[in-house]
Amino acid sequence: MATFPVLLITGAALLCTAAPAAVAQDAVPLDQATLSGDEAIATPYGTVKLEDSYFGEDDSQVLFDAMDLQRAAQAYVWSTPLVSMTTWRDAQGEAFGTDEPGAFAVLETLREKRGIVTANLTTPYIFNFTDLSNGPVQIDYPAGQTAGGVLDMWQRPVFDLGLTGPDAGEGATYIVVGPDDDPAEYEADGVYVYQSATNNVLVGIRIIDPDPAYYDTFVADYRMGGVGETATSDFVRGRDVEWSATAPRGLAYWEKLAAIVNAEPVREIDKPWMAMLVPLGIAKGEAFAPTERQREILIEGAALGELMARNLQVNPRYAEVWWEGTSWYKSFDFQIAQETDTIQQIDQRVTWFYEAVASTEGMVNPQPRQGQVYMTSKRDQNGDMLRADRNYTLHVPADVPVGQFWSVTLYSEDTRRPYDNGGTEIADVTKGSRTESLQANEDGSVDLYFGPDAPEGMESNHFRTVGDDGWFVYFRLYAPEEAFFDKSFRLDDFQRVE
Repeated sequence: MATFPVLLITGAALLCTAAPAAVAQDAVPLDQATLSGDEAIATPYGTVKLEDSYFGEDDSQVLFDAMDLQRAAQAYVWSTPLVSMTTWRDAQGEAFGTDEPGAFAVLETLREKRGIVTANLTTPYIFNFTDLSNGPVQIDYPAGQTAGGVLDMWQRPVFDLGLTGPDAGEGATYIVVGPDDDPAEYEADGVYVYQSATNNVLVGIRIIDPDPAYYDTFVADYRMGGVGETATSDFVRGRDVEWSATAPRGLAYWEKLAAIVNAEPVREIDKPWMAMLVPLGIAKGEAFAPTERQREILIEGAALGELMARNLQVNPRYAEVWWEGTSWYKSFDFQIAQETDTIQQIDQRVTWFYEAVASTEGMVNPQPRQGQVYMTSKRDQNGDMLRADRNYTLHVPADVPVGQFWSVTLYSEDTRRPYDNGGTEIADVTKGSRTESLQANEDGSVDLYFGPDAPEGMESNHFRTVGDDGWFVYFRLYAPEEAFFDKSFRLDDFQRVE
């Protein structure tokens, strides 16, 4: 990984990563420093001078600035799931007016779905954010072909709904309580009771049933409200607005983090991270009012942290490719709890939550004919990064092993949202087994084309890329079958077309 040096500018705590900091000629390398007597020590952040084993105020500040920049960058990596979820909640509430209890945003058009990070464009989405500090919520969930769940603000599933949930598509009554409530108080026959670790939760639903009429049946039967007080919900439909749930950059990122930190309890596992935020001006129970020095470090730290997160997203060094000899990875290389017996899976989860949003049991641990698989690749057959100014083909074999459907969706690397190539229809950025206009080969396989140029006569199979907006795809398999898991089904890499 590259080194990002910091230069302390005299008279101001401004940080610069444009060039390495100046190092005195007589400075000893850091790994040879004795830390005693009079010594000039070369560090990645400049020279630190000791006199009688102590350092002066300026040298001390160099170390504090380095320490705080490191903490800010790593805090970005740690907090990405939380800030991304908070951004989604706030942006959706503003765009759809769903910041009222019981209000759901229904996303169906390309413009609506383009707001969600790596949205699935094939099925309708239904989303609600609820605050459990006002009391537990009861959901009377209808039967039918749906997939979804209730997630906490760390984007961990509290429980699944629909086909991969306890109701298995048959419908059920659920009660979700907040971190300060006692689930035992709500236990009853025929009721599933769960506790969220955060006050704020997402209720997310995807309609899998291909019959458009099922949507009306679902919303008519769905009930949600206080325990024993469920009622019909407000489903906000037809807004067709552009919006963005991509986490902000710069100081705005930390403003989101400071706000949600104050709204949620601190988990035991996150206390070390909270300690590292205090010198940066973010503390539980305190207003976010950073000094000028803290502002500069936070802005620099967010930029450095995002570079680190993107590097992990593109080069997940802890993971192995799914099909040997390709660049295809199966998403979700972490546990639902985002921790094991020995570690918090910080790198593993930021890979997904920088690139995408949400996790459910069916997404993280799909089983044959249950759940969903998300495959992604950022490289061609030569291992080179995919580019917007080049043309590629992707061959999809016949008989993709799915019980429901498969799809390929194009995303922007910059925003991680559905790619904006000027198209106005869903088929401009996603195609699959439910795309009527898709042209198949005689053997049932499909050739897809990506790049600025569409092959003549194959426009319906083409994904247009523009300018220098880098891109990647998700190849989704809904209800994947055994041939995926035993790897007898395989996707080859993108082939560059000269």
